Amino acid sequence: MGAPGVSYKKRLLAALVVIATVFVVLIGRLFYIQVVQSDELQERALSQWTRDTSLSAARGSILDTTGVVLAQSGTAYKVVIWPNSIDAVERTRVATELAELLGLEYETVLAKVSDTKKQEIILARRVEREVIDQIAARKLGMGVGTAIDTKRYYPSGTLFSQLLGFTTVDGVGQSGLEQKYDKYLAGEDGRMITETDRKGNALAYGVQEIIEPVDGYNLVLTVDSVYQSSLEKACKEALEVNNAATAQGILMNCKTGAILAITTQPDYDPNDPPRKDAELLASVTRNRVVADAYEPGSTFKLITLASALDSHAIDESFGIYCPGYHIVNGEKIRCWKSGGHGQQTLFQVVQNSCNPAFMAMAQAMGVETFYEYIYAFGFGASTGSGITGEASGIVTHQKYITENTLARIGFGQSIAMTPLQLVTAVSAVVNGGNLMQPYVLNRIVANDGTVILQNEPTTVRRVIREETSQLVREIAESVVTSGSGRNAAVAGYRIGGKTGTAQKYEGGKIADGKLIASFIGFAPADDPEFVCLILVDEPQVGTVFGSTVAAPFVKQMLEETLRHAGYLPEGSEESVAVPPLAGMTIAEAAEALKDIGLTATYQDDSAELVTAQIPVAGQAAVKGSGVLLYTADTSAEYSTEGEDEPELVTVPDVSGMTRLKASDTLKANGLKILIYPENQTGKAIRQSPMAGESVPAGTEVLVEFSSTNIGDG
Repeated sequence: MGAPGVSYKKRLLAALVVIATVFVVLIGRLFYIQVVQSDELQERALSQWTRDTSLSAARGSILDTTGVVLAQSGTAYKVVIWPNSIDAVERTRVATELAELLGLEYETVLAKVSDTKKQEIILARRVEREVIDQIAARKLGMGVGTAIDTKRYYPSGTLFSQLLGFTTVDGVGQSGLEQKYDKYLAGEDGRMITETDRKGNALAYGVQEIIEPVDGYNLVLTVDSVYQSSLEKACKEALEVNNAATAQGILMNCKTGAILAITTQPDYDPNDPPRKDAELLASVTRNRVVADAYEPGSTFKLITLASALDSHAIDESFGIYCPGYHIVNGEKIRCWKSGGHGQQTLFQVVQNSCNPAFMAMAQAMGVETFYEYIYAFGFGASTGSGITGEASGIVTHQKYITENTLARIGFGQSIAMTPLQLVTAVSAVVNGGNLMQPYVLNRIVANDGTVILQNEPTTVRRVIREETSQLVREIAESVVTSGSGRNAAVAGYRIGGKTGTAQKYEGGKIADGKLIASFIGFAPADDPEFVCLILVDEPQVGTVFGSTVAAPFVKQMLEETLRHAGYLPEGSEESVAVPPLAGMTIAEAAEALKDIGLTATYQDDSAELVTAQIPVAGQAAVKGSGVLLYTADTSAEYSTEGEDEPELVTVPDVSGMTRLKASDTLKANGLKILIYPENQTGKAIRQSPMAGESVPAGTEVLVEFSSTNIGDG
């Protein structure tokens, strides 16, 4: 009878083990659900009885230095659908109505209103209020709703377009400062959580929780809308009258490095960027002033001049004879002026923009010294301006520099830089010698006025001495008063500057007929505050020089800038009002200008009718300056290599000859004698160019004699 009792106990124990196991599994499952899956299940449950709608934060504004709003977020709306709340029989009507009101494809809208796997779908953003009112009037049911959204507006249209950039449809910075400072501008979106029934409809007496969005910070820039308007107007005119590919301009406060205006023409409207044309979009949004490197040509000569003077490679007594070329290691590198400039002083070589003189300066410094200044002026490195897409330029390592390359760098070839780099370096040349870091962002400010970030003028380094800077300012001012930059003279103001005309390269070779003409000017010349560069890329007109293509527009810009800044004209130079010349023949216009002390610059036949002029009618022009005349036939005319080459003659040996004999000998060979100083006499002991050299007919030969006493000739 004992065995059945044992069996019973075993069965009972097994049952208890099974029950205990079931309880352990259940407890484990409950623990997993209530602890491990708690957050996930709560979120899923919450999604079933609530609706979570995003509330867009207002993107911060961008303002100029005077408080003018350049970019701001305006109130707009977004259309939201909840597919589970739209009855199946209503989907066709809802899709038809929404497609019509929002300008969307019907099939796309129908697919979205029928997608019951998704709780919420944003159907359209940046919808205007009148459209929202029309949607409400159609009574599309609980499955269609609206929420507040934001839309980016640029009140000034094209003004500052490349600098500001634009945003995506979702309000994310896509280019320019909008992209660069997106994390400051964007803010943080909020949420609206609404209790709903099982179909997703809002409960009449349900709880609604709103987490307010945090708006973005505001950017205050250094730029000024007034200066920008003037610069864009000048560059647009330069682009149009010169039939150029692009025109670029920048205005900087040379004492602080603050960028006051910057533009590339043609531009675009950031309110409606050409998103569907990727190539056009990339072209018009490219900020070429900071992104494109180019050979500066003669504007770089201010850098060579300042470096040579500061390093004591030359001094104020520097003078040189220019026969029209300079020979470096047997290579004849020509001056831009056929026949040369003859004997010149330091001031004259800059006024004449004489290439051989600047080659000589570069050689006098040598590679090591010149490169120390090139790097000290900031070439070959980003300026750190904070503008999107800034390039570093191209400076060949000095170990690869030959004497010939060094000579070319002296007059602005074989080195490439951005317009911003050049303006920054020239600012250091004229402001007393300090290289200032350019900047465009003044400060970042919260909506309550708290300053999040403040920029201040930053001195990178001292590059040249104050006395060097003063002398260069005087020389550069003489370029405008007496030299190649006279078309930049502004009546009543002291202006300094330098012209530049540079070649363009394609595939490593000089591009035939493609030039870049530029002028860089500063004012007031005795105590500069402003530096302005205007660059005209591929002008398609005759007589392509910086003095004719770019200088008149820098003049226009600096005059408006100085007046706006409160500088009063001194009236030290006699000026006249430029008359209206359109409709006259070239000959008639030239005569009218001559009568009031101005000169005419043109390329077409004198019988052609004038269609445009720079400066425009009514502007003041300094007597002796030029007016550019354009006709319907004005077009590019470039000579190709080998054409119009001057007749070359061999320089005779005049050593041992008297002044009279040397003069006669040179004259017989189609050359002229230059004696400097003029009171020399005796026998000829030295000459330049040397005997046996080939030079253009008419070249002056500098001859030095054995005595400076007045005697027989």
